Amino acid sequence: MKRIFTLIISTLLITGGIINAQETVRINAIKANNFGVTYTLPKTSLVFNFTIKKTTKTKGDFYPYAKQYLGIENPITENEVIYTLENVEAYNKGIPDKTNSFLVEFKSNSLEPYVFLTKDNLICAINATPEIELVSLKNAATKSEPLVNAQRFFSQEVLIAGSTAKQAELVARQILDLRRSRTDILTGEADNMPPDGEAYKVVMEQINIQEKALTEMFSGTTQTETFTQEFTFVPDEKNVERAVVARFSEKLGLVDVDDLAGEPIYLTLTNKTPPVAVVLTEKEQKKMDEKFATGLVYNIPGKAQLIMEYKHQPIITKEFDIVQFGTKDVLVKKMFDNMKMPIKILFYTELGAIKQIIQ
Repeated sequence: MKRIFTLIISTLLITGGIINAQETVRINAIKANNFGVTYTLPKTSLVFNFTIKKTTKTKGDFYPYAKQYLGIENPITENEVIYTLENVEAYNKGIPDKTNSFLVEFKSNSLEPYVFLTKDNLICAINATPEIELVSLKNAATKSEPLVNAQRFFSQEVLIAGSTAKQAELVARQILDLRRSRTDILTGEADNMPPDGEAYKVVMEQINIQEKALTEMFSGTTQTETFTQEFTFVPDEKNVERAVVARFSEKLGLVDVDDLAGEPIYLTLTNKTPPVAVVLTEKEQKKMDEKFATGLVYNIPGKAQLIMEYKHQPIITKEFDIVQFGTKDVLVKKMFDNMKMPIKILFYTELGAIKQIIQ
C-alpha cells in the first residue's frame, strides 16, 4: 500500500470554523436485503489546515520624496508579496477502505434492526442514532480593508502640475493642511466647527481617510490577506521518518513537494502501539476465521506520535489514533440475537472503532 500525499491549493470552505459532519443514511435490515447490511471500515487520513498570511507591499508614486516632505524614514521602495505560515491544525478523517467491507446480519425475527451509514458507507451506529462529532477549526479568512484611490482627493493644482516632484510637493501640503484642520477641530479653533456630534464624526472620518490615502502615496501600502489551505496525508502500516510532504515559499506560499522554490515541510509518524504476537492453533484459527466471517468486524486503532517540522522547528507535535497502526476485532453474531432488548452500538465513525455498547 503506497502512502498518498495530496496537496489542495485552494481555500477551505469552513463555516464558522466548523467542518460540517457527514450526512448519514439509515438502512433497515429487512427481507429484501436478507436481513443483512454491508458496511465499510475506514482507514485514517490526516488532514492539515495551514493558516497562511499573504502580505502585499506596494510602493507609492511619491516614495522618493517621503523623507523630504513628510519625514518618513522607511517608505516602501519595491513592490513585494510575502507569504508567512501562521498556524497549522490537524485532524483525523476516516476515508473508506475498499478492501475492508463486511456484512452485519440479523435474525429474520429481530425487532426492526437497522444500521446508520455515512454516504461513503462507513458504519456509524447499529440500532441507535449516531453521534457525529464536529471538528472545530479556526476560521482564518481575513482581508485588509480595500485601498482608497488617493487621486480622487487631488486638488486642481496637483492635477495640472507639470512633474511628479511638483505633485509630491503639493500633495504633501494637502496632507499638512488636513492635519492642521483636524487639530483645529479637536481644539475648537476651526472657523467652521461641525454643528453636532454626528457631523463631527463624519468630518473627522473624511479627514482621516484623505490623510491616510494621500500619505500612502509617499509611504506605500501594505495589504494583508489570511486564508487556509488543506493538505491530506494517508499513511500506510509503516513508520514515516521525516518525509517531505509539502514545501512552503515566502514568495509563493504552499507549493507541491517537487517544487524546490519552497522550504521542505517534514512529517514524522511513529507507531506507539506495541506489537502483540498471537500464536493460534489450527483449530483456534479456524474458529477465529468463522467469527470474522459472520460477526461484526470493527477497528482497534493504534496510537501514533506525529511531528511536523518547518525550518528545523516543530510546527505540530500531537498524538493520533491511526487505523493502519492497529488491528481488527469482532463481535460475535449471537450478540444481536436478543429479541426483547436489541443491542445498540455507537461507533467513532472516522475510526471504525466502537464508542459504546448499550444492552
